[in-house]
Amino acid sequence: MAKRPTISDLAEAAGVGVATVDRVLNGRARVREETARRVFEAARSIGYHGAGLIGQRIAADLPAFTIGYVLHKEKQAFYQAFRAEAEKAAERASGMRVRVLFEFSPSQAPSDFVASLERMAERADVVAATAITHVDVADCAERIQARGVPCFALLNDFAQGIRQGYLGLNNLKVGRIAGHMLATAIKKPGKIGVFVGGYRWHGHELRETGLKSYFRENAQQFTILDALVNLETRQLTYEATLDLLDRNPDLAGIYCAGGGMEGAITALREVRQPGEVALVVNELTPESRRALIDRYVTMVISTPLEKLCTDLVSLAAAALFDETKPPPGQHFLQPNLYLPESV
Repeated sequence: MAKRPTISDLAEAAGVGVATVDRVLNGRARVREETARRVFEAARSIGYHGAGLIGQRIAADLPAFTIGYVLHKEKQAFYQAFRAEAEKAAERASGMRVRVLFEFSPSQAPSDFVASLERMAERADVVAATAITHVDVADCAERIQARGVPCFALLNDFAQGIRQGYLGLNNLKVGRIAGHMLATAIKKPGKIGVFVGGYRWHGHELRETGLKSYFRENAQQFTILDALVNLETRQLTYEATLDLLDRNPDLAGIYCAGGGMEGAITALREVRQPGEVALVVNELTPESRRALIDRYVTMVISTPLEKLCTDLVSLAAAALFDETKPPPGQHFLQPNLYLPESV
């Protein structure tokens, strides 16, 4: 029968003294969180019988709070990945106990986002949302903030100057990156089609502006067509892409500034050869990855979800526990860029 690990065995495994382990076990004196966590990990690794007690004592001393996420398009691969990364970020948070809640807005109507935000503000200490830009949503964010619940805008800065902070890409810069890629990939002058989710997505408008500014400055041989609203839906994007290709034989490139890229990919697969029309999309999903490999997508500009969710935990903690209360600001993330040879 194997000998049960002793307190001396635990001290040796953790690289600390027996007295330190005793303090962690009994809470007689405060031990640095890093040291206590090292003792806990060592206890679990050697099968020490008091590992559960150590974990409870560590957790009891840590600040705790709940982040409530309001997202949309629950069935989309991107938002499923978003949820998974948020859960992971909460689990690995150091020095705090973080719980996450999720609610998916049933539509992109302002009233639905407002209702979801209001419900989440009743359940969570911090609210973070991917919502549209609309006065009703901004007013809701202001009410939530006034109740002492920090409200963060994610991906789309829907309440500038009101929300606690914005986390996401610099959308103007994203548009310029897309413009650079299209101008570089296309071999002869032609027309460029642009899809935006709608005019209530401020981030999409910034991406369109960035795209146009790049072409205006660096590639005037191309004609940028008027942006088409696809409501971020696959079917509408599919039909509009087929129509674009039919009406514009010289269509050389397409940029999908928001969702619905699957429709553009499907349309190009049906009526064009790989690479015949350059296509830049946002977010790496199983479908956009496959299209990259098949050369129907030229580049994917992707949000680093792991970093976004990790940084949100830190910013949420600062908003709750830092007495200086950092002012509203923008926390820009560096986009991940994927090419056919990088996936």
